[in-house]
Amino acid sequence: MKRTNVLIMGAAGRDFHNFNTYFRDNEQYDVKAFTATQIPDIDDRLYPAELAGKLYPDGIKIYPEEELLSLIEKYDIDEVIFSYSDLPYDYVMSRSAMVNAAGADFRLMGTKRTQIKSTKPLIGICAVRTGCGKSQTTRRVAKILQDKGKKVVAIRHPMPYGNLAEQKVQRFAELSDLDKHKCTIEEREEYEPHIVTGTIIYSGVDYEAILREAEKEADVILWDGGNNDLSFYKTDLLITVADPHRPGDELYYYPGEANLRASDAVVINKIDSADSEDVLMVRENIMAANPNAVIIDGASPISVENYEAIKGKRVLVVEDGPTLTHGEMEYGAGVVAAEKFGAAELVDPRPFTVGTITETFEKYPGIGTLLPAMGYGDQQVKDLEETINKTDCDIVVIGTPIDLRKLININKPALRVTYDLQEIGHPDLEDVLAKF
Repeated sequence: MKRTNVLIMGAAGRDFHNFNTYFRDNEQYDVKAFTATQIPDIDDRLYPAELAGKLYPDGIKIYPEEELLSLIEKYDIDEVIFSYSDLPYDYVMSRSAMVNAAGADFRLMGTKRTQIKSTKPLIGICAVRTGCGKSQTTRRVAKILQDKGKKVVAIRHPMPYGNLAEQKVQRFAELSDLDKHKCTIEEREEYEPHIVTGTIIYSGVDYEAILREAEKEADVILWDGGNNDLSFYKTDLLITVADPHRPGDELYYYPGEANLRASDAVVINKIDSADSEDVLMVRENIMAANPNAVIIDGASPISVENYEAIKGKRVLVVEDGPTLTHGEMEYGAGVVAAEKFGAAELVDPRPFTVGTITETFEKYPGIGTLLPAMGYGDQQVKDLEETINKTDCDIVVIGTPIDLRKLININKPALRVTYDLQEIGHPDLEDVLAKF
């Protein structure tokens, strides 16, 4: 029987997971290629034979997504599997039109064929968009469970930007593990906050192998989702986070709406800094899409060291990179802090950018008056450092989940903003977890 020729579109996450769980040992299919986008420098690589299985002894080539149509023709592709996240519906369906016009089927895979069942209770934390506050929600859930005497292990959505074979299963229990695994800024932003609060966290490429290792040391497993992707695991409780700073996106982005509709509970985060009309819109959309979900009101109160130093200063704000790029946010906690504490001006870094940071602004022109903390590789970290140090400002306000001052040398005064989830009233996460 002729095998169905498949191409998987992705961004070094869901694409590899769909392959591992459904296609890897499936003799009905022949995966000819991956394409990659969103994440810098992940194309023009190979999904290695060590991970690809017996059907792919030479591995599988990863191409830039710009070559999609030529690859469909070159490999006589029958099916294109769309496998990345945090995208508006018109973008997804535009890609569908391109694929269908080239003669191939366009496929979105659901959870039935791709989710893995755990032997331990598993709570998933997902979102409707990147940057809603999944990680701080995961940390809050972890603390509640730890206070009940439970051993909690978190598993983070993949960020395999290095050697894929070496990153098959990664375990982080100490800060030194971040250096051991040669983590990027983006990886550190997700792993370090868990480590410092005493939660072991796993990540990598092969999520069944990761789960089986995590089960050995956990009473409860937390899925810490990335972007607004679907959970890789079958959840016993699914919590989704929504963002009233982007009202309406909960019904317009793939696959965020699917998370919303599948949820047992939805946290409306950042209520403390959002317009009441926008909060109401999000609440009404949640109730219309998933009337059975418990709705939890949440805030992200900020703390700033030496906040008095901001008043009257020309401030460069550095925020979380993915939230500003494909997350499309124009500001974050750093901007909120700068404005709250009386900054005279937010300095636009665009005239001072270099190298890959310049390229980031060109690719994402909607970024606000701030600097995304891009650091997917050594060169990008160097470019970020140089851009900050060249920028004509009085002070730098760092709104990233980790302290960038530990990774780069900043030649001017710098302050860090921190924030955590704080529920407002009842029901809250403790109420939801008590029933769980």
